[in-house]
Amino acid sequence: MSIYFVAKKGWRYDFTLQGRRQTEAWFKTKAEAKKAEAQKRKEMEQLPPAPAIEVQTQIGMAFLELVNRRLDHVKAHNSERHYNDYLYMAKRWVALWGNVLVTQITSDMLERFVLKRAKVSRATGNKEIRYLRATFNYGVRKKWLKENPTTGMEFFPVEKGVRYVPSADDIDRVIAVADPDTQDYLWVIRETLARVGEINQLTWKDVDLKDRHVVLYTRKKKGGSLTPRKVPMTEKLYEVLSRRFDVRDQTKPWVFWHNYWSSRTSAMCEGPYQDRKLIMKSLCKKAGVDYFRFHPLRHSGASVMDGENVPIGVIQRILGHENRSTTEIYLHAIGGSERDAMVAFEQARKKVTHKVTHKANDESTAVS
Repeated sequence: MSIYFVAKKGWRYDFTLQGRRQTEAWFKTKAEAKKAEAQKRKEMEQLPPAPAIEVQTQIGMAFLELVNRRLDHVKAHNSERHYNDYLYMAKRWVALWGNVLVTQITSDMLERFVLKRAKVSRATGNKEIRYLRATFNYGVRKKWLKENPTTGMEFFPVEKGVRYVPSADDIDRVIAVADPDTQDYLWVIRETLARVGEINQLTWKDVDLKDRHVVLYTRKKKGGSLTPRKVPMTEKLYEVLSRRFDVRDQTKPWVFWHNYWSSRTSAMCEGPYQDRKLIMKSLCKKAGVDYFRFHPLRHSGASVMDGENVPIGVIQRILGHENRSTTEIYLHAIGGSERDAMVAFEQARKKVTHKVTHKANDESTAVS
């Protein structure tokens, strides 16, 4: 993130070369910032290297530089969605502490910020703590600072309820009120049980209509490589993808893409979806069902398969989970084994109650 955009201000470059930090703001366009950065890099390359003094790095690093380096690391090692989440929060941090030295950021400063964010929701406050802690831990590992100011910060208690999983009928109703392209989008998520990010990045080279499967990619471990998995096509999925393939724009690699306005380039762009947070809210309202987002479609599909006695190991592979315990969280349906267990419990309880009642009656008769 050597070049970045700040709302209502403009573009700025910020990089470190040969131990020297260089930054300049505010450019009207990204192209101007890139040109200025390239010129500055050229000038810096002609200078002798700065002496590598670790103490100067620890004392002189601005929070903005730490955030930029952490963002570069996340972009290289994590998913695009994780990077976008990180970038979204990082912009808020930089607006507050961008020019503050990392050694001058205190636990008290962070506590006040997190408490304010927790007013949105406790989950929001906890997310800020996790990402800030990861940022400072990265600086500690790189020996750019000696301690993490988030150490000792406690997470907010969050009451966890039973996750709402829409019924098949509610999902059908939502799909029915969507436009044709969004209907296809929802059907593909529903029929693959994929994460929305996996479908956003789905390309035609990952779709095998002959063998009838799609290849989805996910990171099973933090910082790990993308891991592919094959998901067989249902008849519905084959019908949707075949139709889209026949009418596809051959210049676009993605199965789903759109034109959108980019605030970074101040121009119209085209590319895959990143997130579609608002669409489900409007569709659920239009369909007259309780609000749900894309992820519950995975939970719904997993519960349906579990109800049909599909082995949990198979469900785990389709969902792309590394751990069985994660898959078990997705199985919300009350299966036959749970019902049988409760029937057995009730029968056993009735036997005990019957024995106690019968004994009490016998003792009462004897006294009389």
